[in-house]
Amino acid sequence: MKYTVVIGLEIHAAVLTNSKVFSPSKNSFSQIPNDNVNEIDLSFPGILPSLNKEAVRKALKMSMVLGCKQPDELCFDRKNYYYPDLPKGFQITQVRKPVGVDGEVKLYTNGHDFTVKIHDIHLEEDTASMDHYDYYTLIDYNRCGTPLVEMVTEPCINSGEEAVAFLEFLANSLRYCGISDADMKKGHMRCDVNINLKNEKGEYITPKVEVKNVGSISYVADAVNYEVERQIKALETGCEELVQETRRFDEDTKTTIRMRVKEDSVDYKYMPEPNIPKIKIDSKWLEDIRKEIPTLPNERLVRYVKEYNLTENEAKTLVKDFDLSNYYEESINIGIDPKVAFNWLSSNIIGYLNKEFMSINDFYVTPKRLKVIIDAINSGDISSKQGKELFNYCLDEKDEPENLIKKHNMKQMDNSDELEGIIDNILNNNPKLIDDYHNGKTNLFGFFIGEVMKQTKGQANPVLAKQILSEKLK
Repeated sequence: MKYTVVIGLEIHAAVLTNSKVFSPSKNSFSQIPNDNVNEIDLSFPGILPSLNKEAVRKALKMSMVLGCKQPDELCFDRKNYYYPDLPKGFQITQVRKPVGVDGEVKLYTNGHDFTVKIHDIHLEEDTASMDHYDYYTLIDYNRCGTPLVEMVTEPCINSGEEAVAFLEFLANSLRYCGISDADMKKGHMRCDVNINLKNEKGEYITPKVEVKNVGSISYVADAVNYEVERQIKALETGCEELVQETRRFDEDTKTTIRMRVKEDSVDYKYMPEPNIPKIKIDSKWLEDIRKEIPTLPNERLVRYVKEYNLTENEAKTLVKDFDLSNYYEESINIGIDPKVAFNWLSSNIIGYLNKEFMSINDFYVTPKRLKVIIDAINSGDISSKQGKELFNYCLDEKDEPENLIKKHNMKQMDNSDELEGIIDNILNNNPKLIDDYHNGKTNLFGFFIGEVMKQTKGQANPVLAKQILSEKLK
């Protein structure tokens, strides 16, 4: 039987703001437990929430990134449940009018286009964090009240690869727009994966399984692949009963493990948040927010692959870093060949940045300076080997490439008479090697070229040198 995999994702991302979403407490990581808290976070009697406008602005921006419709007014709701990490006994979230609904994102992976539909995106507060020990649990309220955007897709993703592509787009977009650091390994972004199967008729044939809090983007694909195999095996062999349940992903065994059976959806008894009045959203404000959105990573990736002929992996190397991608785009805009620009980035620039723990924004060899180096190579003024030397001189001496070419006497030797004299001298000193060359040891041609480059300190035009040497060795 042919099966269709059906995947829906629920993603939480911590929003970058100075203060929390409903209190003036500092929104930053602290190693001191319960350091960034106040009366609102701890739900003291008589407290009232105070809405963070910057958190709202960034949530609205992300809803635009996801192609959602924005509401005409802002309103919040209470989600009631009782757990030690929620001091109020309820969470302030959005149900009636989230900041975005009915979104759509067009993506590209492994040579094909696909679309992810967004059910909604809403702004809410995070819970406290809990540290479990053998005989007790400690609660740190530093995280309590930090702003989150929760993004919920429709069940429209059909493979682990598509899920990973969407999550990479999401993380990159959050960083592009300054909304979140979106590092899953550091807890800035959390993902729940819902998985089940359909038959050829489009009917669901397995109950939905939710895999909670998968710890990295790559593990999402592992969790999907394992769960699909498990469900198919259970269907075809009857080795286990399939039930609606919540599971967790074990990173060591790359398997999912049952946490609890989920027979019915929880009734959270949602109600309007009475302490935050409805706020009319100004259309001019929405337009200003929309103008702040840069060209997004999915659009850049498609252009790099389809117009600039990069491989998908090459394109992904660039789009995962907003500043690196901007450097690449500026290089192309000033006339550097797209493939040449990528080769310089991948073989020279990225390695240097990683070694020096440096941002591309602080890198001395700007696209304009890189173009001077590449143009000097293309015109024959310097060789490709000298181009790499010139690149290193720029980094070491912090001077312009034009000045360094003159300073280090790097201009290529193009005088054919001068080169011919040097080659004649080399050949006259190696008659035995000339005989060996004519007797079949044609690899000696490389030796002679090496000698030319050595005697000219790398300044000989290699094309011209090869032409002259070929004539001489006939």
